[in-house]
Amino acid sequence: MLTEQDKLQLQQKGITEEQVLEQLDQHKTGFPFADIQRPATPGDGIIVIDKDEEQKYLDAFTEALENGLDICKFVPASGAATRMFKDLYAFLETPDEQVPELAAKQPFADFFKRIEDFAFYNDLKKHLPDDLDVSSVSGMKLVVEKILTESGLNYGKKPKGVLKFHRYEGFERTPMEEHLLEAALYGKNKDNQSYIHFTVSKEHEGLFNEVLDNNKEKMEQQYGTTYEVSFSNQKPSTDTIAATPDNEPFRLENGELLFRPGGHGALIQNLNDLDHDVIFIKNIDNVVPEHLSGDTVLYKKLIAGILLDYRTRVFKILSKLDDLSTLESGINDGLEFIRDVLKREVTYQNIRKDTNRQERANRIREILNRPIRVSGMVKNEGEPGGGPFWVKSQTGTISLQIVESSQIDLKDEEKKAIVAQSTHFNPVDLVCSTKDYKGNKFNLLDFVDPVTGFISEKSMSGKPLKALELPGLWNGAMAHWLTFFVEVPVSTFNPVKTVFDLLRPQHQPA
Repeated sequence: MLTEQDKLQLQQKGITEEQVLEQLDQHKTGFPFADIQRPATPGDGIIVIDKDEEQKYLDAFTEALENGLDICKFVPASGAATRMFKDLYAFLETPDEQVPELAAKQPFADFFKRIEDFAFYNDLKKHLPDDLDVSSVSGMKLVVEKILTESGLNYGKKPKGVLKFHRYEGFERTPMEEHLLEAALYGKNKDNQSYIHFTVSKEHEGLFNEVLDNNKEKMEQQYGTTYEVSFSNQKPSTDTIAATPDNEPFRLENGELLFRPGGHGALIQNLNDLDHDVIFIKNIDNVVPEHLSGDTVLYKKLIAGILLDYRTRVFKILSKLDDLSTLESGINDGLEFIRDVLKREVTYQNIRKDTNRQERANRIREILNRPIRVSGMVKNEGEPGGGPFWVKSQTGTISLQIVESSQIDLKDEEKKAIVAQSTHFNPVDLVCSTKDYKGNKFNLLDFVDPVTGFISEKSMSGKPLKALELPGLWNGAMAHWLTFFVEVPVSTFNPVKTVFDLLRPQHQPA
């Protein structure tokens, strides 16, 4: 079904014919729902840090830094902020006679009343006439137009990372700058270097470099660090083929195959390219002004300390398995870890039944010699949804996983009841160890669960199509990692999903 022109297109993108055929097959068969067994809850999959233990974990992190721990911050920052301004775009399209009624309702009433409270207002007013009546229909539409379009700030086409989110005394900061600040507060190595990596769209890389050039030196002096900032783009080879409703390749009018970005799961390849001992992962829009950063910094250090604690235990077991004189001790410690920490009772019993000592060691090594992640989890104070669950894999293993609502069959009453019992959700707050006990980098692509992708309904030029998303970065792309969940306070979760969120106290000056 692929023409010579198709094959040339695949070659240019770095995609094999086998990948395309496999993806088309996935369009036909779909993906199985996650077989959730129960929610992860405090005491059953979610660690609640005891106040008495806080210092132990903080000390473990501090000591590791002093001993040369190599750390990095990884921030997914691709894509324009279009969805952040979805309501403003709709406002522009509203007929003039309906505007007064719409503007009197929330959130628009606050938006126009408090327009000067936005950190970007000083830039915005340069594009507005001095005598503007913001209460008039034309005035309100002009304000929105100047925020969104090239005639003003052009925020609708720029990435979130370079928009002005927070106002300080005499200056403003973008999310990129707030992440630089965080990197200085908890991510400095013993040489006072702060490594931070942003995944950005190629078209936006210049905007990020502009923010960096304007602020790097000033922030280095202020926070006593040297920033080592790098960028990468989502690889064309991670795009996925779109299909028609009949599961045929979707073609553009010129006959070319249509490929779409594979979602944030594609970034596992960008993460795989980094070479650091410990990597923090956090979304670009989950930032607060400096005066509210205390909890964020504390809990980043705490979950990093917990990661190092588990990593030390796992590395010690694996090292023992390599030495005949400590093999028996390593087997016993490994079995105990599998039973008591990973909670895999069936696996524990099966390994114990094996009379061959070396085979026992091999099976324990296969289970434990993996990348490790510790993920913060926030109490769910609203409707329960995607988050941390105990999930049964296709091989029958039950392990901790982060599951999105779209991966759960909510028509199944049993699964729906499990979701209703969930207590926490995933704020994307991870600390990862991506090297083995000998210091070698894992190939993270070996630990992806390919059956955890997702198919959604989209359209192109009025024609329906099916889009395929790869296993999510913190979902299926990390499904075969060693996973631990830790409760973190809701104060560490302050994403900006819409422009109106910037008016919340968490994003306003002290």
